[in-house]
Amino acid sequence: MDVYQEAVHYLESQHIPVETEPEVLEEDVFPEEVVTSFLSPLQAESIDFPDTPTLCSTEEMLERRLVVLKGILESEEVYLRELETLLMPMKALRASAGTSQPVLSSQQVQTVFYQVPELRDMHQSFYSGLKARLSVHSQTDPSPGENREMGDASFELTVGDLFLKMVNQIGLYGGFIENYKAAVQVVRKCTQSDPRFRTLAESMMSNNGADRARTKYTFEALLYKPLDRVTKTTLVLRDLLKTTPTEHRDYPVLQEALRLSRSFLSGVNESSQCKREVTLSHGMRRQLMRDGFVVDVSEGEGSLRHLFLYTDLLLCTRFKHATRGKQDQYRFCWYLPLAGLRLRWVAVEERSSDTHLRTLHSIRTKMYLLRQQLKQQAKGTRGTVLAARSRKKLEQMELMLFTHSPVYRLELHSPNGKSHSFLLSSLYELEEWREAIFKLTTESVETVPPDLLTLSSACVKLRMTQQPPLHSTNTVENEKSLCGTLSVAIHSAHGLQQPASVYVCVEVDGYEFYDKQAQTHSSVLSLSPHWDQELSFQVDGAQNMRLLCVSQSDGQDDTVLGKASLWLESKSLSKRWKRQTLHLGQVELTLSLKYSAHPPDPPSSTAQQQPVFCVPIETVAQQEGVLVPHVVRCCAEEVERRGMDEVGIYRISGTTSDISTLKAAFNSNLREAVTRLRCAEVNAVSGVLKLYFRELPEPLIPPELFQSLARTLDIQDFNTRLVSMLSLLQSCPDANRHTFLYLMHHLQRVSEKQDTNKMSPLNLATVFGPSLLRPPKATLGQDGPAIDISQEVVVQVQVVFCYLQCNNLPEAQIALPHDTDAEDETTHM
Repeated sequence: MDVYQEAVHYLESQHIPVETEPEVLEEDVFPEEVVTSFLSPLQAESIDFPDTPTLCSTEEMLERRLVVLKGILESEEVYLRELETLLMPMKALRASAGTSQPVLSSQQVQTVFYQVPELRDMHQSFYSGLKARLSVHSQTDPSPGENREMGDASFELTVGDLFLKMVNQIGLYGGFIENYKAAVQVVRKCTQSDPRFRTLAESMMSNNGADRARTKYTFEALLYKPLDRVTKTTLVLRDLLKTTPTEHRDYPVLQEALRLSRSFLSGVNESSQCKREVTLSHGMRRQLMRDGFVVDVSEGEGSLRHLFLYTDLLLCTRFKHATRGKQDQYRFCWYLPLAGLRLRWVAVEERSSDTHLRTLHSIRTKMYLLRQQLKQQAKGTRGTVLAARSRKKLEQMELMLFTHSPVYRLELHSPNGKSHSFLLSSLYELEEWREAIFKLTTESVETVPPDLLTLSSACVKLRMTQQPPLHSTNTVENEKSLCGTLSVAIHSAHGLQQPASVYVCVEVDGYEFYDKQAQTHSSVLSLSPHWDQELSFQVDGAQNMRLLCVSQSDGQDDTVLGKASLWLESKSLSKRWKRQTLHLGQVELTLSLKYSAHPPDPPSSTAQQQPVFCVPIETVAQQEGVLVPHVVRCCAEEVERRGMDEVGIYRISGTTSDISTLKAAFNSNLREAVTRLRCAEVNAVSGVLKLYFRELPEPLIPPELFQSLARTLDIQDFNTRLVSMLSLLQSCPDANRHTFLYLMHHLQRVSEKQDTNKMSPLNLATVFGPSLLRPPKATLGQDGPAIDISQEVVVQVQVVFCYLQCNNLPEAQIALPHDTDAEDETTHM
């Protein structure tokens, strides 16, 4: 049976309407597109070359090949315009989903546009690469009479790698096809019920390239375009292969691309038929739900494996590349039934050995240098071969990082006592795997013992993922991707169903020679957690940012409360902060973004956090992008969470060893420090806060204000004295002033519980006064009266005591403002 017919039969079996091309064009678009796509090689009735092209000379074949390639390029341009038109309303529909009168709900938006951005990116990469190759070839066109040279130039034109890369990603269409019926149902339902959506769905306009003509589509017609497209991929490759001489370098590559394309189309059809081979008692059939590459650690050492999730079992395989003339193979490693399977994910303890860190740094440095070579080779006239070699090495380096630097482990425990684990570098991907597996385990599906040999062999046809997710496989640069420094300020979250200690994990994509993941510290137990923490990423080629909100509980596994993905475009970001609101499931997260473009810097060795103790407070605040250092906020919040009723809090100190351990943690890793803080003895927490202020190189209140504050104590009227003291406080540097105000408000709340904790404002002033305020150091020739130690202590205590008695103390500003761009508004994604 013809592959095209197989695809048509499959679509019909899924109750997806299949229309002939002329009817689709006449019904859903203006006549201009009929002319545009008449000569497209993607049409079934396109240029038909004989099955025996050997009757043509090599020169004639190459001429026909060039015609086919130009036709493919034109058709890709039309298809990309159609996808862009389909995606045009996506952002507006997402924004309206967060309002009181949404056009579509967030779930409906996700259903309608499922996999469409990914398909657009895949074809954009292919189109850009093909256009660049043909452009370079056209510049070497000979003058008339130089046919031999023309043949040589055409022989040097290679495009097989572009087609192979696109076909390797064709599995994206599998998800689109599975979702198509649901997407059309949403479009039809909303077209009937919502006049706003009906207006949009019935008149979507697209520019037709250089002629500036416009084509009118319906929403449903645009959704059908990818289905129409994927069924013709095999026809395109077959036409191109017929016009490619067997001795051409592209010939074996195109053969492989054609094989994969046929395998996908027949596999999609066969998968719907293969599912009938094992019918479970509940009427369900075994079918592939998800697949991807992971690092398997079941045998102790990390190994790259291809994981397949079926409706009733999880299959781990080892991929074996095809040798000449043979097919790709999958070798069975292990499988686990889903019935009764228990899941647990944990963050892997970082492999902090010097050897491991040096290895990772060495790999990243080599990747960075190869990346720079690729940029230089792209500018050269004869850099195609060198670039291919450099890209191959870059892929090998990235694959090494993929297997050597995962940080999350998903543990699988079967009721029969068997357990397996695999690692991933992305918490987002791990959560997607966990959700998919958990959903199937809760459906109580029985497991029919599989024929492992048959099942492993079927993976070649059923697979949706062709290769590991390596950024270096993108042969064409996307001008919209980010290269420079991306800063993310995580402010707060709302919408929690119950109080929780929460942290936010942020991941970016791009080349692997920089850290691509960072996390905030965990908040105190709250329904509306606040962080105001800034995370910074060095990026090269970044296009996507993923965020997860994770709840931490003592003695229990971390739980992902919600996740979201945000598309990054350089034109929509700037050096000024832009505030946004994202919906991560039930959680509404407020954050700010800013981006500074610059050439990529060489990767540094594992970034070490700058110390915070014994460092000027202005320096710490600048490093953290805040006005109140995290060590102050975290300690104060923890004391308020569980130390307000502790008798003698801040007067009774914790053990020296506990305080030293927490100090070392804050100096090296904020996230680890906050985790330790949550389970530390509360007097050790208060001791860390006192130690921080005591070890500041300069006191929180500048020494030059000591004499002025001492004189204010002579003012008899208390209100007048406070006005004078608050006025002096305004002359302090921002970080000093806001940290002092934050501390005073915290101590006022502690003193409100003085009946229980026995810490009155005077007691607290006695504890903190000598650390917060000190006289200037005596120097030779200094004028002014000398102050004895007893008088000094009185001034220190009385000044702090007066501030604690102030009922209208100004509020502290914790972080720098991150919404300085006046025209920016909160965006609901």
